[in-house]
Amino acid sequence: MTEENKNIIKELRIQAEKIRRRVVEIVYSGKSGHIGGSLSSVDIETALYFHVMKIDPKNPKLEDRDRFILSKGHSVEALYSVLEAAGFIEDEVLNTYGHLNSILAGHPTKKVPGIELNSGALGHGLSVGVGMSIAAKMDKKTFHTYVLMGDGEQGEGSIYEAAMSASHYKLDNLVAIIDRNKLQISGKTEDVMALEPMRERWEAFGWEVWDAEGNDMESLVDVFKNIDYGNGKPTLIIAHTTKGCGVSFMEKVPKWHHGLPSETQYVEAITEINERIKKLNEE
Repeated sequence: MTEENKNIIKELRIQAEKIRRRVVEIVYSGKSGHIGGSLSSVDIETALYFHVMKIDPKNPKLEDRDRFILSKGHSVEALYSVLEAAGFIEDEVLNTYGHLNSILAGHPTKKVPGIELNSGALGHGLSVGVGMSIAAKMDKKTFHTYVLMGDGEQGEGSIYEAAMSASHYKLDNLVAIIDRNKLQISGKTEDVMALEPMRERWEAFGWEVWDAEGNDMESLVDVFKNIDYGNGKPTLIIAHTTKGCGVSFMEKVPKWHHGLPSETQYVEAITEINERIKKLNEE
C-alpha cells in the first residue's frame, strides 16, 4: 500500500471512530435508538460518504449526486451522525435526536437534508433503489445508487423481486450492501430464517457478488475500488460485520439491538472509543 493510501485509510478510520462515538452520544442523550446495528454499519457508511460517493452537502439535491438508501432504517443513528460529520446537518440539530419537536425521527425522513427516502419498512429500500437506477439509465445519468440492507431484512420477499429486476434490467449502476452481523431483533439470523448460502443465491439472481470485512476500512475501500460499473450486472457486497462493533460489551450481544446504555456504560463506551481515536492519531 502506498503512503498516500495508508493516510487515506487512517483518516477514514479516525472519521469512523468519531462517528461511532457520536452514535453512542445521541442514543444515550435521546434515550432511544438501535445502537447495535448502527455501530455495525458505521464503517460502511463512512467509506461511502467520505471516499466513494459523489455528493455535495452544500447542494444536497445535486442532480448527478450519488444516491444512498438506508433500507435498514431503524439503524438511522449512524446515518444521522454521518450526515453531521459530512456537513449536511449541524451539530445542534443532531443533538435534538430523541427530543420533542426534533426533525430527526427514529427512521430516516426526507425532512433531513441528504436523506433520499423515508425508509424503515424492511424490504422496501432495494426496490426503490432499482427504480432510481432504472431512471438513471433512462435519463442517461451517470450517478450510482447504493442501498444498505440488514441481514435480518433478507427474510422479506420483496428483496428477491427487486434482485430479479435489477439483473433483468442490467443495473450496473446499482450497489447493494448487506450488513451481515448475523443478529436480528429476535436472535441469530440462521435460527430465525437461514440465509446461507447467501453468495450463491445472489449470484444465481445474476448479481456480481463481493465479500468484505465490513468493519475493516481497508477491506471496504478495496472492494468499492474494484466494482465494475460497466459489466451489465448489479453489485452486491456482503459486508461481514460485528453487531455493536467498537463497544466491547455490546459486541455480538442480541440485547443491544435496541438497548440503551446506563450512565456507567455510556462512560465506558466513550472512554473505549476515545482511546482508539488517540491511538490512531499517534500512529
